[in-house]
Amino acid sequence: MKILGIGNAIVDVICKVKDNFITDNGLIKSTMKLVDEAEFKKLLSNLKIEETVSGGSVANSIVGLSQLENKVGFIGKVNDDDLGQKYEDGLKKEKVEYFYSKKREKLSTGTCLILITPDSERTMCTFLGTAGKINENDIDINAIKNSEMIFLEGYLWDEGDPKKAFDKAIKNSNKAAMSLSDLFCVERHKPHFLNLVKNNLTITFANEQEILSLINVKSFEEVIAFGKQLEKLIVITRGEKGSVAILKNEVIECDSKKNLKIVDLTGAGDLFAAGFLHGYVNKLSIKESLEKGTEMSSKIIQKIGARLN
Repeated sequence: MKILGIGNAIVDVICKVKDNFITDNGLIKSTMKLVDEAEFKKLLSNLKIEETVSGGSVANSIVGLSQLENKVGFIGKVNDDDLGQKYEDGLKKEKVEYFYSKKREKLSTGTCLILITPDSERTMCTFLGTAGKINENDIDINAIKNSEMIFLEGYLWDEGDPKKAFDKAIKNSNKAAMSLSDLFCVERHKPHFLNLVKNNLTITFANEQEILSLINVKSFEEVIAFGKQLEKLIVITRGEKGSVAILKNEVIECDSKKNLKIVDLTGAGDLFAAGFLHGYVNKLSIKESLEKGTEMSSKIIQKIGARLN
């Protein structure tokens, strides 16, 4: 297997809202907030659902990799409920091997409410449900050892059981890549994430905000200096400024695509990672991998949701 993703198994519920819905509900635009089931249902009660998809950041990347004809798998915890079944069916339909046997859990399958404002930005309210209770027993070591690389998400990292699951996965992997996921995650777990980036990961994916926060600097020049010292591959997306990969003394840049009709930024980072990892595991150059990531993210932001058809 080329890549095994390990992440939050979350069913995405996508809704369009006006800007005032964000402010009226005390949300911060373009960020992710963790909510409980009651708050999730309350927010959803006034909305029209556009689409429901088996999501989660790494799962989106893994589906993208599958669509590029790579042999891939996924580990993520769901409940044996209606949403859990939908989740599994959604992955199988995309030819992703699912390495998890669902059983009855106390908590229901995780869901993420994705609120799209008229400017195409997405604000997320996530009820992790049983996804956030992943533990080391949920990690299939054989699946990890039989993969060239594992791909993890910062959203999954948390003290206690999830951290143990994370550590077990990295310890048994041939190579590990991870996305920092969100500024909220970076701020919450800064020392741990920095340790992972410096010592455990072959590839780190971040956007500009996340990497600046992680290493406590103000300028992108300082990010470049940090990346050069690291001797690991760091891949940074910068929105309209394109993307940059840093490996030892090499800094490779790729422009963003211009004049796109942007509909929804959901999944832009996930599909960028899919394109880049496709290049990496198929031995393309770093420049070509950045170009593939850019191509995939350009396609996804011109449609609603985080899945290409």
